[in-house]
Amino acid sequence: QGQLVASGGGLVQAGGSLTLSCTGPGDIDIFDIQAGWFRQAPGKQRELVATQSRRDGVKYGDLVKGRFTISIDSAKNTMYLQMSNLKPEDTAIYYCNAEVWPTGWMDFPDQGTQVTVSD
Repeated sequence: QGQLVASGGGLVQAGGSLTLSCTGPGDIDIFDIQAGWFRQAPGKQRELVATQSRRDGVKYGDLVKGRFTISIDSAKNTMYLQMSNLKPEDTAIYYCNAEVWPTGWMDFPDQGTQVTVSD
């Protein structure tokens, strides 16, 4: 299936914005069932940021509601995470993942994209 590749991270000041992208491998509509963004800060467990699925629609983690927006462009086989009003506590490595039939969520990619928010 190949791995998903997240990009778009960087260093931004508090209150700023970033948009992350996640590209699927090949011609497979890998985001069709359910896909999402997760993040892991140093010393913390990986947490859900946002998911989008055919079954349940869109869901956001409590800490990002109202600030982040997940979207999928099926034609480009790309998923996005628009992040606004960023806070220092949003600093983390961000990963994208997708649920595929019949095995469920894929193994997390080896690499995510680093987002660092300064005071």
